[in-house]
Amino acid sequence: MMAKRLLLFSALGLVLLAAVWMVILVPGTDRPLLDKSRSVVSALGSSADTTGYERALEPRRFEFPADHGAHPGYRNEWWYFTGNLTAPDGRSFGYQLTFFRIGLAPNDTESPSRWRTRQLYMAHFALSDIRSSQFLAYERFGRGAAGIAGATNPPLKVWLDHWSLVSGDKSGFPMRLSAAQGGNAIDLTLTQEKPVVLNGDRGLSRKSAEPGNASYYYSMPRLHTQGRLTINGTPFEVTGNSWLDREWSTSALAEDQEGWDWFALQLEDGTDLMIYRLRRKDGSMDPMSAGTLIDADSQATPLSRDDMDLRVLEYWTSDRTGIRYPLRWELRLPRQGLELEVEPAMLNQELDLTVRYWEGAVRVQGRQGNRVLRGTGYMELAGYEVSNPDRAGEG
Repeated sequence: MMAKRLLLFSALGLVLLAAVWMVILVPGTDRPLLDKSRSVVSALGSSADTTGYERALEPRRFEFPADHGAHPGYRNEWWYFTGNLTAPDGRSFGYQLTFFRIGLAPNDTESPSRWRTRQLYMAHFALSDIRSSQFLAYERFGRGAAGIAGATNPPLKVWLDHWSLVSGDKSGFPMRLSAAQGGNAIDLTLTQEKPVVLNGDRGLSRKSAEPGNASYYYSMPRLHTQGRLTINGTPFEVTGNSWLDREWSTSALAEDQEGWDWFALQLEDGTDLMIYRLRRKDGSMDPMSAGTLIDADSQATPLSRDDMDLRVLEYWTSDRTGIRYPLRWELRLPRQGLELEVEPAMLNQELDLTVRYWEGAVRVQGRQGNRVLRGTGYMELAGYEVSNPDRAGEG
């Protein structure tokens, strides 16, 4: 995924960072003051100062479980969980739990004050109740100090208040996700079904031709998930699959880029597919768009812009923000003979929080040769505004 995501994004975190630079935190609260008329991408400028931070310039050696933990030398980072879950009666749900670490300045300095920190944390928690078409989304902000928020490893723990990711032991697994807001909550245990996948060039994911405008990016595309999900005070025992995207970087979108479309798809035959489509301001698909195809035996194939065709089939307009999002897509990988159609499990999965984007559960169907394919996944759409509803275009 991108900084979003894409993210975010990839991906999403890249633009969330720029938005967070505009946040004013009131001591003792998690409420930021920010102009909510801005989307995640309209807040981003490519001129953000990167002095003093490490940069993603070339492939590196990944080490696990150490790299599940934080990388404070880089300006932004995220742990991005999404998943599709089912109750015993067949009722289906989607969930998102994302932790963002944002460096406010390089090189932490020692201070006698336990409140002093140069690390800010943000978290997003969202639930999709497919049967009732109910979407719930929440966010928190907190300083990486005084026990409010932070990331430690080993064993892995990332938290913001009582929202948390905690690993069972030094191996990093099982992972337990916990979050609650009012009568809505998740308490999920994730176990690894496929190995880590390094996206891009051995984990170096370039977002533009600018040197260092890249991230270190890996995915865990299939995590068996079980536990409890609560909607409006009603608990459900659930099982399903989750996807983890991990990314850290010190970069921003290029001047001619305005957003991205990110897909993480899990097919019933064991195939997994991640694609992010970076969009230029002229509506075209950026050459740095990329992805990874992982077969049932966990063999990963990197995908470039030339390996994929994407076409918008249908749009949806948000009643809340007036933004029109491309929600139904045709995805084709001609070299693999793979043709997929992606549609939302429900329409309204727009997060209108401090930053604004569409992220939600999707359903997948298609074919590869004579084989019929079905699956589920998650999709993220960032950078869409009322003034640019028609720029989804084709790829």
